[in-house]
Amino acid sequence: MPSTEEFEYLVIGAGPAGLQAGYFLARAGRSYLVVESGAAPGTFFTRFPRHRTLISSNKVHTGWDDPELRLRMDWNSLLSEERAPLFTARTPRYFPPADEMVGYLADFAAAHDIAARYDTRLVEITRPDLFEARDQHGNTFRAKRLIVATGVSLPNVPDFEGAELAERYDTVTTDPADFTDQRVLIVGRGNSAFETADNLIETAAVIHVAGAGSLRLAWRTHFVGHLRAVNNNFLDTYQLKTQNAVLDGRVKRIRRDVDGYHVQVVFERVDEVVKEIRYDRVILATGFRFDASIFAPECRPRLTIDDRFPAQTETWESVDVPDLHFAGTITQVRDFKKSTSGFIHGFRYGVRALHRILEQRHHGVDWPTTDLGDQVGAAVDEVVRRVNTSSALWQQFAFLGDVLLAGPDGRLRYAEELPVDHARVAVPRGDFGEVAAHAVITLEYGEDHDAVDPFDVTAGRKSQDDVQGLDGRYLHPVVRVHRGGEIVGEHHMTENLENEWDGEAVHRAPLRAFLESHFGSPVADPPVADSPGADSPGVDSPGVVRA
Repeated sequence: MPSTEEFEYLVIGAGPAGLQAGYFLARAGRSYLVVESGAAPGTFFTRFPRHRTLISSNKVHTGWDDPELRLRMDWNSLLSEERAPLFTARTPRYFPPADEMVGYLADFAAAHDIAARYDTRLVEITRPDLFEARDQHGNTFRAKRLIVATGVSLPNVPDFEGAELAERYDTVTTDPADFTDQRVLIVGRGNSAFETADNLIETAAVIHVAGAGSLRLAWRTHFVGHLRAVNNNFLDTYQLKTQNAVLDGRVKRIRRDVDGYHVQVVFERVDEVVKEIRYDRVILATGFRFDASIFAPECRPRLTIDDRFPAQTETWESVDVPDLHFAGTITQVRDFKKSTSGFIHGFRYGVRALHRILEQRHHGVDWPTTDLGDQVGAAVDEVVRRVNTSSALWQQFAFLGDVLLAGPDGRLRYAEELPVDHARVAVPRGDFGEVAAHAVITLEYGEDHDAVDPFDVTAGRKSQDDVQGLDGRYLHPVVRVHRGGEIVGEHHMTENLENEWDGEAVHRAPLRAFLESHFGSPVADPPVADSPGADSPGVDSPGVVRA
């Protein structure tokens, strides 16, 4: 017989983000359940990536003993106080097989006894008072709050004429022999497109990869979702003229004839010239989108970025459905194509921050802070320690920041790993008590860091001992002081090849002078008045990316 169960939190999806959320909820003693449509954790990784090799780094040998530092190079492990299980214990492969992720997630769920219900496919979510989620068997799960961690499950099919005639990345055969001596067009220019192209190099006669705009390379942009070097062997075959090509343009139409597919391509670099090219196969590798179809109209989240992702506030809450939060790759809407929220090594920290936000908002648990007393020297030590060891600031560059809080009496406290946009709202609102001024500490690449070829020696660089100026193309710490809702000071710690920002002359002394100028004596400015912000239901956050 169908049943009804009630929880404080219902987590939808038992992938990395869902399990990470379940771990923190369990540790806090909250009433929760993780529901998963598949038969086990990590069902997504049983199918994707299609060619079965992850491109998330698994660097086992770092030379470091500090487990926090090691997480900077471990892009697959989930967070836990026990620091176990770790993905790095499963395989030494730098780019590991996808099946290792499936096994790791099962190990994590078992090790931490995550409360999960498998083979449970939700078919409808309503909200008469609490959220009510009904599964394929008629069972109902009632919850005060939802955390949706389902990822992007629907193919993102472009709207040009004839797109339905093409094969799709998620279903096309991966056997290269099936493409022998064929002319193949791959639509899309992300990692899935080039992963597919590389797989066909030895068998296909001609391979074209088509897409609009400039091709973005991860080693230049520092965004790991752009084309990775592990997938760009195809570029050599194009530039060295071995029958393959990258087409800079958009597909206008596909039509099918007796001799194959005829595709009209509008080229961008030749004054909108349209050329029709014949192919034997056409594959769409144009990404995926969030599926909101199970939500009833009264609780269906607004979508953004070409309707691919749910629009979210700075607390990863739906902009128009209170208590509907998101975790995992769909949170990349907050730092779209800039930082790492779309990937495990980024969103694992986002889930921890979300948990702390929910604990503070609903359960009266303050965000953890460390009392530093009233001496700026203690603040300098803490900032230097954190920028040299924190994996969260390293992985979620410019997106997560530590916060140095100064009370009116000059006493200092230190809070770790707030979303920068959340700090902008929460600190003035009084979430951290009476604060006269605060500093946000991040790791960042400099402005226009992707505008210069990093391997072009003629571009020049500043000396790492130069504290009078900053090149800024390399990752480095940034400290910004806020007072009365305004940024009143900004300090950049000079870059370092080994990412060790602890030199007395070039790092500590300039930082000490900067902090003393802002926090060296008690500050009496009152906190700004509470005002509606991105945390308020229905109010857009400054960081929401719009289509």
